[in-house]
Amino acid sequence: MRKAYAQISSARTETSSGILGGIKSWVSERFELSRGGGPGNIRPMEGLRGFAALLVFFAHYIGFMKPFVDQSSGFAAAANAVNSVGNSGVDLFFVLSGYLIYGSLISRPQVFTQFMSRRVARIYPVFLVMFALYIALSLLLPSESKIPSTAGEAATFLLGNFFLLAGLFPITAMISVAWSLSYEMFYYAVIPGIISVFGLREQKLGWRVGFFAVVALAYTAYCFVYWGQPRLLMFLAGILLYEAINHLRLRPPNSVLTAVVVAAGLSAQLLPTEHSVGNTLQVVALFAAYYTLCFCCFANTGAWLRRVFEWTPLRWFGNMSYSFYMVHALAMQFVVLVLATFLPASSAYGPLIFWALMPALFVTALAPSVLMYLFVERRFSLKPKTSAADDGPAGLPKPTPSPSFRVPFGPGVVRARPKTRTVYTDRKRNPEPRSLEQRGSDRD
Repeated sequence: MRKAYAQISSARTETSSGILGGIKSWVSERFELSRGGGPGNIRPMEGLRGFAALLVFFAHYIGFMKPFVDQSSGFAAAANAVNSVGNSGVDLFFVLSGYLIYGSLISRPQVFTQFMSRRVARIYPVFLVMFALYIALSLLLPSESKIPSTAGEAATFLLGNFFLLAGLFPITAMISVAWSLSYEMFYYAVIPGIISVFGLREQKLGWRVGFFAVVALAYTAYCFVYWGQPRLLMFLAGILLYEAINHLRLRPPNSVLTAVVVAAGLSAQLLPTEHSVGNTLQVVALFAAYYTLCFCCFANTGAWLRRVFEWTPLRWFGNMSYSFYMVHALAMQFVVLVLATFLPASSAYGPLIFWALMPALFVTALAPSVLMYLFVERRFSLKPKTSAADDGPAGLPKPTPSPSFRVPFGPGVVRARPKTRTVYTDRKRNPEPRSLEQRGSDRD
């Protein structure tokens, strides 16, 4: 009897382990974008994307919860401070984009139209779904619509948003978070021309570093006086980071120093920004903070901070961060509008409501984001690519792979097909080996 019971228990354990293993395999297959150990597999970068998305979530969550919290309380002051820090998540996305895109372009010549088509394929599928959804909601809920009432103004508004002009230009963003996409597209459009016009691929390393350092200093001085768009400096942080890691071979900072610099940079976001100097100083502080953070995580392989951002759930969240970024605000706004009909505004229970709703709203934002990632971003912006080393060196034609290879065995030979693994990268296939800078950005 005991033997039979033990056999039943063992069978149940094996079944449970098999089910959990199957679920993990299914999730890993869809959310694991980096496979193998090649140079493109910098796992902390995926975790950093997840961290950036979490910062943005906290900022928007605090904004949505303001009606339920007494703004004169100390709790509200602390929450608003976190809100200021959370807004810097977008700046981290810009640093990662600066690093990846510059690295891809400086390493090899690329046809501009092909490069931009890959960027459009990466950005627009998710954006178009959200764009159509916002138009539909604007028609269903005219009181919440941002579209002007007159035909001419409505056409100008929609075209400006469709071409991602809201952000850099004085156009109201219909999708509140899409302003950052105008910065991304501006960088994509400008950096290939800068590299070509100044012949940066042929210039010495010192000349390139000096060139971008002078550009960063000059633009910082301009923003001190004329406001400008200081957040564009974050792309330059990514460019200088690429040169420091891949060519200068500088010694990376340790985890403790990095944590101190990041804490100082995030604390600087609490400075007053009524004038251009304060606003630019905040960005300069983030420049130093996120440059140091990425430097440590990318180049210091033994750093405990690197291991934090290699945590698998955070990396998987980072791999779908673009979908989450585009979807989360609308999902949260819907829930908050419903809650506002029966929850008291600015009540004594404000802090309790704040903490109780945070996990609920995160899950509410995560669920449609996962669907967007699986059925739109993964399908139309990412495509399968084998990780077998069948690509030739940069600048050389790709060799024609043999359909099989010979394995001597006994008197005859056995034909075995080489194994390949499927990974996901940007929609267009690159003829060169898949290096880190060719991974593409997210919000990339």
